[in-house]
Amino acid sequence: MTPGNNGASTPEDDDPFGYLYADGQANGATPPSGGGGYGYPGSVNRVRAVGERQYGQQQTAPGAYGQQNAPTAPYGQVPQQQGYNQPNAHYAAPETVPGGPVTTRSPMPGHGDGGGRGGGPNTKGLLIGAIAVVAAVVIGIGVAMIGSGGDDDKKDDAAGSTPTASQSASPSQSASKAPDGTMKPKEIDAKALNLGTGASTASDVKGAQSDGGVYVAGLNNPGSSVTWTVDDVPSDGVYTLFARYSVPGADQSMTLTVNGKPFATKLSMKNYAEAADGDFAKGWTTTYAYPSLNKGTNTITVSCGDGDSCNVLLDQLSLKNGKVTK
Repeated sequence: MTPGNNGASTPEDDDPFGYLYADGQANGATPPSGGGGYGYPGSVNRVRAVGERQYGQQQTAPGAYGQQNAPTAPYGQVPQQQGYNQPNAHYAAPETVPGGPVTTRSPMPGHGDGGGRGGGPNTKGLLIGAIAVVAAVVIGIGVAMIGSGGDDDKKDDAAGSTPTASQSASPSQSASKAPDGTMKPKEIDAKALNLGTGASTASDVKGAQSDGGVYVAGLNNPGSSVTWTVDDVPSDGVYTLFARYSVPGADQSMTLTVNGKPFATKLSMKNYAEAADGDFAKGWTTTYAYPSLNKGTNTITVSCGDGDSCNVLLDQLSLKNGKVTK
């Protein structure tokens, strides 16, 4: 096309709205009229009347192996949508066409069979993770409970002094043993002794160490006695018997009987405190003997026998393991 007012050189250069601009009008662009074209003189007429174009003809797409594309819907109608994952009646895979290429389908990651190779949620991994979390919580609770067990044991030990339904309020043999297996020291006050004929308790004289200052009097009567029943002796052997007493002015001695058998010698009750005659308050002192005891229960009796000197006030009796002096 030669230079001049001959319209656009190609359809792409044709400005259908050239008549709206001064330069377009200068070049002869006119507004559309009737069913004809518009724009520059000699421009390509691309306007068609409504309904003139025909839809629905089937065309063969180049290189589609002789297959025809699906027909398009008539103008003004919505073409029928193909359902998701449904086969297309107008589509044939290249590998199904004779002479077509052979292909192998591989599942896309995340769209497999759900077996941990790209299919669905990895339920096995989630299950393992959940089990690990539960195990960690259980272990944590167990550690916390074990850590708090020491305090509970201490509380139980502190409360152990009060007997429970499963415990006995009476002393047991193990409770009478020292850590080395020997007997713990035992002691009994005057008012807890079994008083025989003629013996009685009193508290007029000061200086007794028994509870309430109580002591045994009346032992100067012939045949009078006191008996101590000792439980839980851990083993056979020699023990030390201590007797706290008071004598004024003169030495005394009484009969000692162990498990019904008289001891080889008298229980010496000398005036070690050197108290004046009749001054019992200043005559308190201690003596001892070495009786042999049996494992278990034993009886120890102090009595005023024939030929004894029994002007004595008796305060306490006690036992220790082996031969000791204090």
